[in-house]
Amino acid sequence: MNRQALFCDGTGSYVIPPEPALHEEITLRFRTAKQDVDEVLLLTRDGAFPLEKTETRGEFDYYEIRQTLGEQIFTYCFQIRKGSEICYFNRCGVSDEIVEYYAFRITPGFSTPDWAKGAVMYQIFVDRFCNGNPKNNVETREYLYIGEPVEGVEDWDAPVKSRDIGRFYGGDLQGVKEKLDYLQDLGVEVVYFNPLFVSPSNHKYDTQDYDYIDPHYTVLVKDGGSTIPEGAKDNLQAEKYRLRVCDKENLEASNRFFAELVEEMHKRGIRVIMDGVFNHCGSFNKWMDRERLYESCDSYENGAFISQDSPYHSFFHFYDDRPESWPYNTKYDGWWGHDTLPKLNYEDSVELEDYIMRIGRKWVSKPFGIDGWRLDVAADLGYSNEYNHLFWKRFRREVKDANPETLILAEHYGDPAEWLRGDEWDSVMNYDAFMEPVTWFLTGMEKHSDEKRPDLLGNADYFVKTMRHYMSCMQMPSLQVAMNELSNHDHSRFLTRTNQMVGRVGNLGAEAAEKNVQKSVMRLAVVMQMTWIGAPTVYYGDEVSVCGFTDPDNRRTYPWGREDQEMLAFHREMIRLHKRNVLRVGSIKILTAKENVLAYARFNETDQVVVILNNAKTIQEVTVPVWLCGLPMKGKMKRLICTYEESYTMTEDEYLIDQGEVVLNLGPHSAVILEPSDPAKGEKPWQL
Repeated sequence: MNRQALFCDGTGSYVIPPEPALHEEITLRFRTAKQDVDEVLLLTRDGAFPLEKTETRGEFDYYEIRQTLGEQIFTYCFQIRKGSEICYFNRCGVSDEIVEYYAFRITPGFSTPDWAKGAVMYQIFVDRFCNGNPKNNVETREYLYIGEPVEGVEDWDAPVKSRDIGRFYGGDLQGVKEKLDYLQDLGVEVVYFNPLFVSPSNHKYDTQDYDYIDPHYTVLVKDGGSTIPEGAKDNLQAEKYRLRVCDKENLEASNRFFAELVEEMHKRGIRVIMDGVFNHCGSFNKWMDRERLYESCDSYENGAFISQDSPYHSFFHFYDDRPESWPYNTKYDGWWGHDTLPKLNYEDSVELEDYIMRIGRKWVSKPFGIDGWRLDVAADLGYSNEYNHLFWKRFRREVKDANPETLILAEHYGDPAEWLRGDEWDSVMNYDAFMEPVTWFLTGMEKHSDEKRPDLLGNADYFVKTMRHYMSCMQMPSLQVAMNELSNHDHSRFLTRTNQMVGRVGNLGAEAAEKNVQKSVMRLAVVMQMTWIGAPTVYYGDEVSVCGFTDPDNRRTYPWGREDQEMLAFHREMIRLHKRNVLRVGSIKILTAKENVLAYARFNETDQVVVILNNAKTIQEVTVPVWLCGLPMKGKMKRLICTYEESYTMTEDEYLIDQGEVVLNLGPHSAVILEPSDPAKGEKPWQL
């Protein structure tokens, strides 16, 4: 039996329709080598059912079976027999035994938005992207944050500091608006914003008010007050900050600005994802008000720290509720023990849960109409796993009812399968099935640059097994919208990882992040990002070779006027290539995997793209069995793009297919993307 030829997945080529409804009849397809097997069986919990051979195409036979779904998740695998030889096929490929963990899964009624499948996303950490309106900047000594005066950084190009949380460079949404032409030209289809809600930090993962966009990011219609005087030890004199972010005129004007921005982005075909930090808030939050910002404001109720009678008291878990402990001696639960990050106490407060559900609906509805939520530390929310699932089930119902096309993405590490059963999250930030395996294979570095593993550098076997395992944790609708990042606000910049230096900015210094980086390896990573299954997500500045160790050094400012134009042009070309349909929703199959060498195909019934990478320091001869993705045994392929150590080229070149294989020499740290020279004309997808 030719086991290499066996293939099936969850794309629309093999599950028809690919996102079936409850009780809908589906057709399952399976591929074998031509005239090679005696029997293909579908194995389900209800028994074994034979497939019928319905078509021979090229080197393959195709088998089909119809099934009617119920309301539960449908799990299955295939048994293939040739004579006395029997094997099985599951999400990880061919196996000599049934492995239930890797069974295919279809959830009736579960779908993810079509606009998000393979969408090109762009992540913006707002304070560091572009300063469009200096009048809304945070001023030096405007207030104290975690016991220290904040700083308004006047030099846009100044390096970040090890303790950077209270330093503000002035990036804002006006800056984003002014760069929409740039984002369009780059090919961006979705912008994911790090948190935008009112918050005293530059990262804003300590929300102060979920109902409003921070006026420092938009417009200040009212200003005034004084800044913190020298020697101040608390925030009681933060009049300027209080007026800027607590005054309803500023807040309403800020929301109007954001609504107008979203409308303009939508006109340009750019969708918007916001960051929802619902596990915890900030001690500044109007519900807690530990810093007593809202206490003297008539339009706000007393915060839970101010009074035991606060309507928000149940929103938090207080360890000592005795009257004599209030307010200064009381202790409350903080996320990971941080008292600046009070954990929200949903289990004891229906009002809190209802409030956050209203927030979830509010921002996906008019006049804002955002297109998705990215959920921070989503698996941590609540005090039990049972409640966590109940919360996200309700959140999905509420948000999808308000806007059925909303995308719900969660930050998550490890197996996310229990949240991806069709009734909670749509997908995840794809650390385990993209960022980490790609980083280990291409750089041998951990994603924070905290560890070096030479045994994983170029280890194609480890890469393939890891990818297959974690990809199997997601059903196809989730996999196609998973956020595939190389870098983000929590991890070192990918380009910095290519220098294989273990450490952080505090012990190595900012300059070390730029030393000995390998742009050729960065280009390999971008090739993979733009050709792998999922939604490629560019962290602002990666496209122009911004470097940086992990948080906070990864949050450097975008270098306007000092961009790496060649890397930028390369990203534009790769994004352009990515937008062909087969790279958004086509099947994926590993063709070749050996030390430092990887080749894979994205393909459907009428289109094939082959990607070949050499991560070695030396030239490699690579033999790629392209017939496995449906190409003929003899023919030609043309080159779409080729990267090499110094640069890249779009110059076309041609390669022969002989006996179903392409043989080529790849230089050090280089990649090539191929397509057939003479694709079939007028061929339509399979019709049933």
